[in-house]
Amino acid sequence: MKLDDAQKNRVTEWIEQGLKLSEIQDKLAADLGITMTYMEVRFLIDDLGVKLKDKPKEAPPEVKPTAAPAGPANAPAAGVEPDAEGLLGGNVSVTVDQVTRPGALVSGKVKFSDGKGAEWYLDQMGRLGLAAKDPGYKPSQEDLMEFQAELQNELARLGY
Repeated sequence: MKLDDAQKNRVTEWIEQGLKLSEIQDKLAADLGITMTYMEVRFLIDDLGVKLKDKPKEAPPEVKPTAAPAGPANAPAAGVEPDAEGLLGGNVSVTVDQVTRPGALVSGKVKFSDGKGAEWYLDQMGRLGLAAKDPGYKPSQEDLMEFQAELQNELARLGY
């Protein structure tokens, strides 16, 4: 189907607005009275030489840890000082490997608030694995919770 210049300009405007192919297909039918298949609309976009734009994604809400009640169960480990807000941890950093570990969907490294590190991976079954560099090392519960939140944020940022 041939479109005149005014119709091509309308389609280009819709693309600039971030409409999806199916939405452009609907607008062609409703506004211009032109019925096209999804594939024809795809070819039209290619012929116009315009790329579809992704609508901006909303950033996931920031997860802020809450202060745990003070007590012997929540006492800081030796050498770990509470931060300015009285929270433990807060220094967990997560990285994602560029080359994924064999047998994993995604993998990377984590550094906990006490300076100890570990490798993490997410397997095909959705199980999260953590392999500490120091044998027998177990991070604190606060660090584990922060690690999971940081991992979720990092994977979302990368589009996983």
